[in-house]
Amino acid sequence: MPEPSQLTKTDLLKEVSTIELAQALAERLAITPNDWHRLKSNRRARASEQAAAALVFLLKEKPEEALARFCQASGWLDRSISAPPCPTHGDHRR
Repeated sequence: MPEPSQLTKTDLLKEVSTIELAQALAERLAITPNDWHRLKSNRRARASEQAAAALVFLLKEKPEEALARFCQASGWLDRSISAPPCPTHGDHRR
């Protein structure tokens, strides 16, 4: 085995489990609270976030959770769902 400093990306990826890779992807694609307002209606960002989460659930053998997230991802892509209003702004008509 090569020294850690000599490992290629491919070598490093071989050392990581599939579930760890999926979790890392889900973490990378998750919309952070700081980015929420900017990305809440970004269909690509929202679909990517949901699809990555679905993959994690699928690999953890939780098909119902995976299906729910895949349906959300599909909804973002086919425009059948939209972002709800921000809960911190509330309904000003009350």
